Amino acid sequence: MGIVEAREIERINILQASKLAMQQAIKNLRQKPDFLLIDAVKLTSETPSKSIIRGDEISASIACASIIAKVMRDRLMDNLSLIFPQYGFEKHKGYPTKFHREKIAEHGLTPIHRKTFKFKK
Repeated sequence: MGIVEAREIERINILQASKLAMQQAIKNLRQKPDFLLIDAVKLTSETPSKSIIRGDEISASIACASIIAKVMRDRLMDNLSLIFPQYGFEKHKGYPTKFHREKIAEHGLTPIHRKTFKFKK
């Protein structure tokens, strides 16, 4: 698993942070892969790889990895809801729902929020 904190995302941007998280995840694997299939993103790695646009629609491996990543993120948000119960992270999982935006307006930002994130109107 690879996790990049909000401040780092703001410093390097979301695409670079995604690549960094992927590189962390690869480094943390117990068994090193022979080849990587990656959804859309070109990644610099010692392991040979192929970037596939819409890879989750084409490759079962990429689709499964995407599901695992979402489940892990949802679990992380559930855990964060215990630390910041007033934000309801267990309900919206950090997505910018109306409820989430209302809670930010009511309570302000936490250290896990990206200060530079812009809500779509």
